[in-house]
Amino acid sequence: MAIGTQDDSDDMLAEINMIPFIDVMLVLLIIFIITVPVIKHAVKVDLPRASNEKLVDKPQNVRLAVDASGAYYWNDAPVSDSELSTQLARIAAMEPQPELHIRGDKAVRYERVAQAMASAQHAGVRKIGFITEPAQP
Repeated sequence: MAIGTQDDSDDMLAEINMIPFIDVMLVLLIIFIITVPVIKHAVKVDLPRASNEKLVDKPQNVRLAVDASGAYYWNDAPVSDSELSTQLARIAAMEPQPELHIRGDKAVRYERVAQAMASAQHAGVRKIGFITEPAQP
């Protein structure tokens, strides 16, 4: 037999072999048949019963702002250092205690914000949060 010559027995087969494709599809079908019942099962959760007890009213949050010059503002009203201690002692005595939200200008000295936090801690305020602006992407 010469290299490069074609016989009638060496014709090219121009059909796609479907057997591997069918095998893969059958395996995927079996996997889906097994996993679908597992996915559909809901998780059993023992939910709590609703009660008709009176809900405790949550007090309003208190906003303490510190501007760039270091001045304090209690719910947007200017307040002096001595008045700030009095106001903090008043909200510390409340039950339930409101949250103190501190907004500090980014140009203010950290010392003024730290003094407000120390006064709040000394007065007995338990919940203090800081308000910031989200970063621009």
